[in-house]
Amino acid sequence: MFSSKCISPGFSRYLTASTTHLAHYLKGAPAVVIPTVETVPSPPESFTNLSMSKLIPKGNLVATTKHIGNTQVRFSHTDVSMPDFSSYRRQSSLDPNIPNSTEINRRAFTYLMVAGMGITGVHIGKNVVVDFLSTMSASADVLALAKIEWRGKPLFVRRRSADEVEDVRNVDTASLRDPEDDQARVVKDDWLVVIGVCTHLGCVPIANAGEFGGYYCPCHGSHYDVSGRIRKGPAPLNLEVPEYTFLDENTMVVG
Repeated sequence: MFSSKCISPGFSRYLTASTTHLAHYLKGAPAVVIPTVETVPSPPESFTNLSMSKLIPKGNLVATTKHIGNTQVRFSHTDVSMPDFSSYRRQSSLDPNIPNSTEINRRAFTYLMVAGMGITGVHIGKNVVVDFLSTMSASADVLALAKIEWRGKPLFVRRRSADEVEDVRNVDTASLRDPEDDQARVVKDDWLVVIGVCTHLGCVPIANAGEFGGYYCPCHGSHYDVSGRIRKGPAPLNLEVPEYTFLDENTMVVG
């Protein structure tokens, strides 16, 4: 027995034929040709707008989406009645077909109330800030220590001895927080004129006190020497020296 297979070059993918010959005592045997067909798979369906639209359910529905998350499809409920807020409305606005004539008046009242409360709040805030800052100024008993005032500020006028002048002029100005020579702060060596306001927070120092015999601020512990220069404590600058001149030996003009 032998078999033969016929293959066509052009249709080999779709049709083949084979013949089987058997040895038999009969004279000749017909060959049986059995065609076989090869099934070609369909190409995969591409996802297009048309093909994907067939998957969307039909009917009364509402499709919503979110920037983050999955897309949701919800059916709309058309049989739900809208809520009625007539009980909360004014009589002038019950009918939607009639223009509302009271809207402008109500807006004006609202704006007036907001403006009034705003002005009142600003005024109260200003008073609170002023009262808070006034607590940092000198009290009445401390101001009473200053016998002379100039432009609303206490003025300290001190006559210094020769030893005090020599002592403050022997100090190395490089070691001072606010370096300044004593000669630049006085017109006459024996007279010192300074404004009695501490350069830290504006308190009034006590004269003839402190570790250096000049001025001492008890509020935060600033010590000044006989020349009014800061020597110890939180004050950053020396006591201010106003402009003054001597008209004669007994008369001095400040300012």
